[in-house]
Amino acid sequence: MHRRERSENLKNNIKYLIKSRGETQLSLCNSSGLTRTTIYNILEGKVVNVQQSTVRKISDFFGVSYEEIETISFEEKEIIDSSISPQGNMNPAAVPVIKESLLLQNLDKRIGELATIFPLTYYFGTSFNLIGVLLENEVSGMNEPGDLLIVQKGAASIDKEKLVYDKVSKRLFITTDVDLALESVCVVGDIIEERFNGLQR
Repeated sequence: MHRRERSENLKNNIKYLIKSRGETQLSLCNSSGLTRTTIYNILEGKVVNVQQSTVRKISDFFGVSYEEIETISFEEKEIIDSSISPQGNMNPAAVPVIKESLLLQNLDKRIGELATIFPLTYYFGTSFNLIGVLLENEVSGMNEPGDLLIVQKGAASIDKEKLVYDKVSKRLFITTDVDLALESVCVVGDIIEERFNGLQR
């Protein structure tokens, strides 16, 4: 496949993924560490030879295959998948499972890197940037050790339950309302799914 064809696929896939995943160019830049100029140049077709490190950051952000983002059309693929799959248009995302005690030191790592270090579970859905947090302590009287929380890392939606680390008590807690300006708390992300004793529920 020619470079121009690969960059055209990449451009179309970024546009489709931003739209279908409810993202923006800004959220892509903020989370992937790429500059607006880089994304703009790719989307405007101004760059044919996109650096592989850039491609990897984009595919990591969307939780899609690094190999496929330049070679296939995700829009076509997901339309085909949705017509034959009982899960609709959802491909399973690989989710690295991190023990609670190892969580904080690994929060700044990219999902692609975490997936090579930690065991994986799978999540069917349209979310991305997911990690699994394996609890070692009871949380908020709701979750027990051994429970697995699937969390969208870094996300902090207004109405969703969030997993938050309190630096003072050195414990995790779950809340829908947190003051993000507080220096004593670290928001791990939105809770997408709970699996009790590792089981989906």
